[in-house]
Amino acid sequence: MADQIPLYPVRSAAAAAASHRRAAYYSAAGPGPGADRRGRYQLEDESAHLDEMPLMMSEEGFENDESDYHTLPRARITRRKRGLEWFVCGGWRFLCASCCDWLINVCQRKKELKARTVWLGCPEKCEEKHPRNSIKNQKYNVFTFIPGVLYEQFKFFLNLYFLVVSCSQFVPALKIGYLYTYWAPLGFVLAVTIAREAIDEFRRFQRDKEMNSQLYSKLTVRGKVQVKSSDIQVGDLIIVEKNQRIPSDMVFLRTSEKAGSCFIRTDQLDGETDWKLKVAVSCTQRLPALGDLFSISAYVYAQKPQLDIHSFEGTFTREDSDPPIHESLSIENTLWASTVVASGTVIGVVIYTGKETRSVMNTSNPKNKVTGAATVMVGLLDLELNQLTKALFLALVVLSVVMVTLQGFAGPCLRVNLDMGKAAYGWMIMKDENIPGTVVRTSTIPEELGRLVYLLTDKTGTLTQNEMVHSQPSGHNSSSAPVRRSQSSTPKVKKSVSSRIHEAVKAIALCHNVTPVYEARAGITGETEFAEADQDFSDENRTYQASSPDEVALVRWTESVGLTLVSRDLASMQLKTPSGQVLTYCILQMFPFTSESKRMGIIVRVCHGYGRTHTTVDESTAEITFYMKGADVAMSTIVQYNDWLEEECGNMAREGLRTLVVAKRTLTEEQYQDFESRYSQAKLSTHDRTLKVAAVVESLEREMELLCLTGVEDQLQADVRPTLEMLRNAGIKIWMLTGDKLETATCIAKSSHLVSRTQDIHVFRPVSNRGEAHLELNAFRRKHDCALVISGDSLEVCLRYYEHELVELACQCPAVVCCRCSPTQKAHIVTLLRQHTRKRTCAIGDGGNDVSMIQAADCGIGIEGKEGKQASLAADFSITQFRHIGRLLMVHGRNSYKRSAALGQFVMHRGLIISTMQAVFSSVFYFASVPLYQGFLMVGYATIYTMFPVFSLVLDQDVKPEMAILYPELYKDLTKGRSLSFKTFLIWVLISIYQGGILMYGALLLFEAEFVHVVAISFTALILTELLMVALTIRTWHWLMVVAEFLSLGCYVASLAFLNEYFGSSAYVAFITTVTFVWKVSAITVVSCLPLYVLKYLKRKLSPPSYSKLSS
Repeated sequence: MADQIPLYPVRSAAAAAASHRRAAYYSAAGPGPGADRRGRYQLEDESAHLDEMPLMMSEEGFENDESDYHTLPRARITRRKRGLEWFVCGGWRFLCASCCDWLINVCQRKKELKARTVWLGCPEKCEEKHPRNSIKNQKYNVFTFIPGVLYEQFKFFLNLYFLVVSCSQFVPALKIGYLYTYWAPLGFVLAVTIAREAIDEFRRFQRDKEMNSQLYSKLTVRGKVQVKSSDIQVGDLIIVEKNQRIPSDMVFLRTSEKAGSCFIRTDQLDGETDWKLKVAVSCTQRLPALGDLFSISAYVYAQKPQLDIHSFEGTFTREDSDPPIHESLSIENTLWASTVVASGTVIGVVIYTGKETRSVMNTSNPKNKVTGAATVMVGLLDLELNQLTKALFLALVVLSVVMVTLQGFAGPCLRVNLDMGKAAYGWMIMKDENIPGTVVRTSTIPEELGRLVYLLTDKTGTLTQNEMVHSQPSGHNSSSAPVRRSQSSTPKVKKSVSSRIHEAVKAIALCHNVTPVYEARAGITGETEFAEADQDFSDENRTYQASSPDEVALVRWTESVGLTLVSRDLASMQLKTPSGQVLTYCILQMFPFTSESKRMGIIVRVCHGYGRTHTTVDESTAEITFYMKGADVAMSTIVQYNDWLEEECGNMAREGLRTLVVAKRTLTEEQYQDFESRYSQAKLSTHDRTLKVAAVVESLEREMELLCLTGVEDQLQADVRPTLEMLRNAGIKIWMLTGDKLETATCIAKSSHLVSRTQDIHVFRPVSNRGEAHLELNAFRRKHDCALVISGDSLEVCLRYYEHELVELACQCPAVVCCRCSPTQKAHIVTLLRQHTRKRTCAIGDGGNDVSMIQAADCGIGIEGKEGKQASLAADFSITQFRHIGRLLMVHGRNSYKRSAALGQFVMHRGLIISTMQAVFSSVFYFASVPLYQGFLMVGYATIYTMFPVFSLVLDQDVKPEMAILYPELYKDLTKGRSLSFKTFLIWVLISIYQGGILMYGALLLFEAEFVHVVAISFTALILTELLMVALTIRTWHWLMVVAEFLSLGCYVASLAFLNEYFGSSAYVAFITTVTFVWKVSAITVVSCLPLYVLKYLKRKLSPPSYSKLSS
């Protein structure tokens, strides 16, 4: 679609004139575009000219007869605030934050990380002091616990406000009532908070202590000694048993496995459940015994600690041999902390400890998603309530000082009710039988599920099942592709179709990193052991382990067609044919897959014999073959010319298949020996090793014979299509962020209905500089209502120069697909959406590469999938299937937000109505500092008399769950924030003032003769009014609501016998049983509540809300 739309549409004579002006502009800037087509991007580095050429960011610009580069009505750069305006509008926060950051940097100067030389078994030879190998996940220490907890609590204005009010009661002139009516609620809230934080902190301390106290065997000159994990130092030789966690980053020296390699599980490090193969240093593996490690003089040179868990550069040197032995070390020779040994026993030398390990450096500090500053997630509902509290405070200051002193009572009550409500919402979510296995890990933000506007999702394992099914490969002259005959100028013997298919299948069976694992039946000890090469290869317990499920799918396919991988070690692999013959191949070199190269390769030699110990090689006759497979983008320039690869890749990508191109090259002995010498020399380099190794390997990647094209299908999860359609109808914009290729990501977006089939897709062309990004963004600006597909590289360039424009354009799209995204790019996209749109974002993923994205979003959802539980553990909510997100948002998110909005405003109303009554009472007595209600009346009013009915609002619902799912459009109204706004808040304020005035003035007018009973009369009417207001607010009755209403009323009636001290007369019990008391209290209550019931009835009749139409 994008190829068919020109960047410069023709508009008759005006457009031609614009074209001439554009040509003149190019001519003035440099060489004309006529001589060289590249002149179109001549200005890519002319930043001054590009700054004068804003992007087309307004619709009127397209009607302008000027070129794309002329200034349009809307300027790209907004006016910046200066001077006092900047300081008042937030500059003071920036200055304070900058000063605090400077002080922290001064007090905690980070030590510069450097490369190191580590001698085997000699920690004392370390030149620098390294951090302790201890794990610390605690947020506080003994000295910072109390100040830290108090600071987190009093960041909220309402809590700080009530603290000030409580402290003001120590001043005699401001004292009203008893001190405990102020300090008891505040103390209760703080005690609950401190106790909760203390329990969480103690649990973290116990987990840290358990991890740091784990015992490991340390190899010394005197033998093995047991040491704690926290006592391990750089240079120690540590022995790690099977199924034991690796305590620190180590270089792999020896293993009990005869092959010199072992498997480790990395699911707690990178989220991948596939086992990784690690290789021991050959020099130390060949030593006869463990004790010989101390009889040699050897050291490891390791690069400085860094974040990348997928790369490592170092060297191993043995000095006491003649000549000295040098071995290069790479990622396959490392054992990172937090991984688990899956086979055998390993011995390694520690190179990084504590906070310098890869796992700690890749772990971000947990964020408190309740309160905080700019770097901390804040629940939107908490922010809105905080703003309303500030508005209420200002209104009350204007109204009366007396009202201010008493309204503060709503502060801790509001916080307690909201926290209890959130806990109840979390319990309801986890007990929902329709979404089994759902876990609420952050109980402080369930309302965020009801305010989401953007959903950013991973693809593999989230929208898809991460279960790879290999389709039949497509190849030249194969049955699955049209027959194409090769043309050649020299006579050659043409290969038959069967021989080509045989070559392709053999290449797929050899070019991979899969290892077969045999699990014997549990013996006496019940342990599973790995068999040697002479085990029965037809064992049904054989499983495959690899770093990618795609690899396993390919090997399983070759097994299904008769060529089975039965054994593999570091030096050889064996294949079994359908006739039972075992073919042995010696592995000469292995080139693993990297995200930069997008391909992997292997060099093998045909061997004779059976098994490692009986293999013989005749180097003069044995054939050496270099097999390679990779993405079509990387392989298209490597393989020989062909006319079908691009077409077949496109066909497979449109079917949603992940494609790999397989090729080979036959090497002579001289060619291989020359390559091996250059390759070994490049691997020993300590500077730019990666580039040098890649350059040597690329010397082989020339004119390779194309064998076949494979396609692996990743099937969609159940009910993905209806779930995405439901979310789209709910007004949620969905962005898919994936590391997969553009064609596959686009196909999955279509097949999952993320992009409807009638919707246009704009594929953002690859850009590499500012000029290209400028032109492509202008082209994209012309599109309307189309989905955007952009690659990570192009995204990086656009964000560097045109961040605001790109985000604004992308937010107007119904769907966005970002392919080839790194984990950091995913998190960056989430952060940009939050900052530019100020809307609530949700990120959902299932792998370790999604953790950063999940933690950066306002609401993170993790799926327990095949890539481990790392994303699930790091998320705020954990689900088992993607389709559960529909009910989680439409039902629980919607209910949580509406319930909390009603609960928060009602608690404010409860505090404001009694403040109004106090104001009226004080005004009658010339604003004397006399409290209307004292002692237990104030405490009881906010607790046992009204707490149960008010809290029962957490059970209210406007529509049934089935209706909310059937009509997801109801969710769209929530994003507008109408349930909790200044308008609804003002309505509740007016209701409170009206009812408070009616209750107090009514009590004073109707009870002139019995003025001593004013307190009893007004307080009784107040309790009845609150109970009736709860009934007025409820939309769907629950049996517990009825119980709460009558329970509170019963508690008040039962307590009347003990309240004579507060009601001012010992004979008040006889008075409240009279008919006069009953009818006058009833009259006041009816006047305060009946008009509101009438207004509610008229509103539902004249302007019913959307949910009421569905309910009826």
